[in-house]
Amino acid sequence: MLLDRADQPRWPHTSACVVRRIRSDTAGSGLRAYLAESFAEESRPAQVWFGEPQVDGDAAAVEYWAVVHIKDQPMTISGCTMLRFDEVGLVAEARDYSHVQEGQHSPPAGLFE
Repeated sequence: MLLDRADQPRWPHTSACVVRRIRSDTAGSGLRAYLAESFAEESRPAQVWFGEPQVDGDAAAVEYWAVVHIKDQPMTISGCTMLRFDEVGLVAEARDYSHVQEGQHSPPAGLFE
């Protein structure tokens, strides 16, 4: 699986920032393996919110917020996914910037309305 990950700088209160870029050559089985690994330890369905996608030509960005449970412990993930599409409308590049914090934290009021 081809996955580039930046170092995960640690911030106070056990927060972390993760920057990932999944290259287009991870399609198919590589992407399935990445997703299976990423979600394997989730012990219940996630609560997820998405913002309105912002589109500019062949690029789009969407903000998200999720509360997941890893081995029954809540974790909040918020971030933005940035996509670039090829000439036939398939994703040519995807980048995900996220912030992770232990515990269950709802999005700020009005953020996803």
